[in-house]
Amino acid sequence: MTITVKVSDKTKEQMIEYFEDLKREKTPDYATFQAVDGDTVVTLYNSGKAVFQGSDADLASEFWIETEKINTGYVDFTNSDNKKKEKKETIKDTKYMYINSVGSDEVGTGDYFGPIVVSSSYVKKEDVSFLKELGVMDSKKITDEKILEIAPKIIKRIKYKSLVLTNQDYNKFNKDYNMNKIKAIMHNKVLYQMINEEHPIIDAIIVDQFAEKYVYYNYLKDAKLVQRNITFMTKAEDKNMAVAASSIISRYIFIQEFNKLSKSIGFNLPKGAGPKVDEIGKEIVKKYGKEKLESIAKLNFKNTEKILSE
Repeated sequence: MTITVKVSDKTKEQMIEYFEDLKREKTPDYATFQAVDGDTVVTLYNSGKAVFQGSDADLASEFWIETEKINTGYVDFTNSDNKKKEKKETIKDTKYMYINSVGSDEVGTGDYFGPIVVSSSYVKKEDVSFLKELGVMDSKKITDEKILEIAPKIIKRIKYKSLVLTNQDYNKFNKDYNMNKIKAIMHNKVLYQMINEEHPIIDAIIVDQFAEKYVYYNYLKDAKLVQRNITFMTKAEDKNMAVAASSIISRYIFIQEFNKLSKSIGFNLPKGAGPKVDEIGKEIVKKYGKEKLESIAKLNFKNTEKILSE
């Protein structure tokens, strides 16, 4: 599937910032950048043409189509697929949208600095329109400023459970567990708490899939309390509002914890795991020593080797 969107200068700037850490090293002729977003290759040309190619191009482009509408009041885009397939995809993607559901999502797993935050949310059918009006969607596609604006409104309206894993605890657990096992343990805790403490009336429990179902439950084989009957799906934040709300809430908490961390260390810590992270990491080591990284960073990331190489 190929979707082409004509974007304004304002949307171009937002795309450049969003895809900073997803860019490929090589850029095609006449292109500002080329990046990989899940199963989709995104190419932004100097002319303002944004091309999304891949099996999830419709989902990857949806946010930018809506962003262009907000920025200019209209949008010009084309879809290479035939109408029959578009209709089929729409039906599939909305199946889990207007239901009573509990969903979970995590933030921070791709950031060198800062904690991992996992949240579960309970969204009723009647909450969906309210969340849509706020612009709730995958937190990776919304600016931090927007999240700080809408998250308090979401928290006031819906029930949620959150779990924060500090860098110190992450580095301790990572000696025995890989990232996906850590995520599985955290998702299981917030989902179990939501289901067994709030007793919500639901149609589905949904997790944004990061491992096959049997692998996920295998990670939890030693856990005494395990939440079952979970529906796993990719791009779940685009298909289910409980997962999307959990994404926003997790990001909101992450931003607050991240800002506290930056303030405590006296550095404006960058998010992600790109070159800017390496630069700041080296400055921190010069000032505080390499031991400081254990309390502010995920040491198993490749950034650590780069930071300590000099």
